[in-house]
Amino acid sequence: MIVAFSVTPLGVGEDVGAYVAEAVRVVRESGLPHRTDAMFTSVEGDWDEVMDVVRRAVAAVEARAPRVSLVLKGDIRPGVTDGLTGKVETVERYLSGG
Repeated sequence: MIVAFSVTPLGVGEDVGAYVAEAVRVVRESGLPHRTDAMFTSVEGDWDEVMDVVRRAVAAVEARAPRVSLVLKGDIRPGVTDGLTGKVETVERYLSGG
């Protein structure tokens, strides 16, 4: 599965980068395939692995913020691996005329 999620600390002011970095650090240290952009971090693996990483990423922010917002979107497709790369490659292929 692939989960795209965003963890936002609330009640800490506008500058939330240091808090978000703690969540991203959890994802990176997980060893699972992942990608971070300006809005979401996507992580790929089996259900238990991915949800554990999301839970720990939220906990890392929760440890420093009085309130946390979580947005989560999942693509559950058994038997598919390398979806983070494969989905993007498919779109790029179509864009290049293939």
